[in-house]
Amino acid sequence: MADKMKKHVDQLTKPVGSLGQLEEIMVRLAAITGEMFPELHQKAVVIFCGDHGVAEEGVSAYPQEATALMIQSFDRGKAAINLLAKRAGAELCVVDVGSKLEEVPESVVSARVRKGTRNFCVEKAMTEEEVMQAIQTGRKTVCKLREKGVRLLAVGELGIGNTTAGAAVASALTGMEVKRMTGRGSGLSDSAYAHKCRVIEKALLRHRPDPDRPLEVLAQVGGLEIAGMAGAYIGAAENRMPVITDGFISTVAALAAARWKPEIKSYLFASHASVEPGHSVILKQLGLKPLLHADMRLGEGSGAALAMPIFETAVTLAREMATFADLGLAGPSA
Repeated sequence: MADKMKKHVDQLTKPVGSLGQLEEIMVRLAAITGEMFPELHQKAVVIFCGDHGVAEEGVSAYPQEATALMIQSFDRGKAAINLLAKRAGAELCVVDVGSKLEEVPESVVSARVRKGTRNFCVEKAMTEEEVMQAIQTGRKTVCKLREKGVRLLAVGELGIGNTTAGAAVASALTGMEVKRMTGRGSGLSDSAYAHKCRVIEKALLRHRPDPDRPLEVLAQVGGLEIAGMAGAYIGAAENRMPVITDGFISTVAALAAARWKPEIKSYLFASHASVEPGHSVILKQLGLKPLLHADMRLGEGSGAALAMPIFETAVTLAREMATFADLGLAGPSA
């Protein structure tokens, strides 16, 4: 199907390759779905939420209670992702896989494995059983959305302290130095940033993670929402669904999933280039090219939701643009 679509795209009334990444999207969507012009009007943004024990080390500019407050903001429809998902025409599915919120709102899927991870400076963040439970939650969430007719997926996260966990996982999986993979998260000062790097370095020295064992890496220094996202990517691949990654943490989860199940890489699209320094490294390892460069670092699936309309636009162009044959022309020469 990809070859058939490539030939069709090259016959559209434009110079070959002039629509850039839109042409790549057209071809890849055909390969993923097995359809020349897949209907993508049913879309969903899935946000996995979890708290982090490493927040005890003072690695965030915000208190851990902010996770619960943001979940409540999702419930009220007032967060950035609520508005971005609505603008994209996408359903918003919020999954609490590990927050410390006492009462989960009815609009939020309650699938809590535990109330936050353990402090990975002291012990493993999770057991491997907890990692697998979170992964299965992500996978099953996507399967249920597919049963409802969803064809295009965006994946994001929420959790105070999760840029620390994300950087730890990224450093463990890539072998890159901690400072190369660590950013300022929610807005740290120079001294707080240096402290964050030291915390991650201490944890990696303690656990000595093996990059060839991604599930163990997640258990040692990861997060429940990171494992949940990894499961969502696996579920998307199983259901032949194109899936859009968001920023740094979302893409770290994709790398962990791809190290375990390499076949999922064919289903991934990168929405944007985050200002988090490690994001470009992870995208390169996954072989992904970001669609947008907007200097974003919010998370919540915000960049992925913003990119969603591009995919429907690509399908519309492929389906409705005239071909050279329509105009009675031979088309581009080889």
